[in-house]
Amino acid sequence: MSRARAAIILAAGQGTRMKSDLPKVLHEVGGRPMLDWAIAAAEGVGASRIVVVTGRHAPSVGEHAVGRLGAGAAVVQDPPLGTGHAVRAAEGALADFDGDVIILYGDAPFVPAARIEAMFAARAASGGLAVLGFEAADPTGYGRLIEGQDGLLARIVEHKDASAAERAVKLCNSGVMCADAKTLFALLAQVNNNNSKGEYYLTDIVALAAAGGLSTHIVRGAESDALGVNSRAELAQAEAVFQRRARLAAMEAGVTLLDPGSVYFSYDTVIEPDVVIEPHVVFGKGVKIAKGARINAFCHFTEAEIGPGAQVGPHARLRPGAKLGPRVKIGNFVEVKNSTFGEKAQASHLAYVGDSDVGAGANIGAGAITCNYDGFSKSRTVIGAGAFIGSDTAMVAPVSIGAGAYTGAGSVITKDVPDGALAVSRARQQNFEGWANQFREAKRKDKEAK
Repeated sequence: MSRARAAIILAAGQGTRMKSDLPKVLHEVGGRPMLDWAIAAAEGVGASRIVVVTGRHAPSVGEHAVGRLGAGAAVVQDPPLGTGHAVRAAEGALADFDGDVIILYGDAPFVPAARIEAMFAARAASGGLAVLGFEAADPTGYGRLIEGQDGLLARIVEHKDASAAERAVKLCNSGVMCADAKTLFALLAQVNNNNSKGEYYLTDIVALAAAGGLSTHIVRGAESDALGVNSRAELAQAEAVFQRRARLAAMEAGVTLLDPGSVYFSYDTVIEPDVVIEPHVVFGKGVKIAKGARINAFCHFTEAEIGPGAQVGPHARLRPGAKLGPRVKIGNFVEVKNSTFGEKAQASHLAYVGDSDVGAGANIGAGAITCNYDGFSKSRTVIGAGAFIGSDTAMVAPVSIGAGAYTGAGSVITKDVPDGALAVSRARQQNFEGWANQFREAKRKDKEAK
């Protein structure tokens, strides 16, 4: 029978280098707060208990954790006295827990589930501890993992304390660690703060474990797996890592990206095979695109669904609630919000469609808009199947335009239009012969007089 699993996520750092009122771990990578990446990793390996350690300076982190995980998910480290002290802050929340614990970080969004699984497996095999290490291209500043002849971890040496030979080691400490819960807290109880900072270091438990006859295995990962964020520059680096991975995953899944570096994904973007995406497209949260659709250049989507074979853009915007059926066409400079389009319906250019239901095969002309907001509430427009909306039509909601109906160009539609009818609402045209020439002559004389 497999052992129970829990996760402790350290998220109490001050984050002063971010220079932000928003706590560091709530800054987003790929459209998702970094803390949520760590939570998702813990959930992905079946952690039945997740405890987020926060600081008193950032109550919104605890509120976020409770909102995401439920009551009791957040504990406060106060005062902040190092990583070992932070882990001990979670001890009370896990007092009744019997199983293995993985220690993660709220500012390290990319620790993969596969690496965590490997750490649980290594810990189970040895009965001791497991740490996640990585080979750094430039190890300056990182703690080094010093291996013994048996390949196990002998000790962790901080960069400032390392000898020249130890600094030459490129195997670095990520801080991610796995241990049996009872063993973890028993070892932490022995850690002292006899150091220049007067703090309790989590890394000290490796030596204490060895002294007690417990071995520590090293699980190796990629450097990007352990990428931590402490500044805006590092946040941008993390975003670049995410985007690079997302683009590669999309292409490997059968999506064509004509210029991969100019396409930006969210963590939850779903795109089926045989979709073609042109340059400079941004996917916000909650976007789903069905097989065979084509997204032309310079589009921006959020919380939208695009049906099979649909074509969107260039320069189109789909806002939350936009749902396009099969083979729908949304053209350049068209904005759609909280609206459905039936099969083969189209709005080819320069239109706004909000809070509407557009029937199959309907055509919305250039400059047409749905007037859905009266300053207090929003109302819906219904456009029937096969209807033809003339250019520059303003549809004042709530209003319904019947199946197969037409609206004349330039009309303001305020009343329902029956199926198959033509609705025209505009002033009668009058022509004043010679007026333009007389106007120009008068203006010319005025200018000369001045």
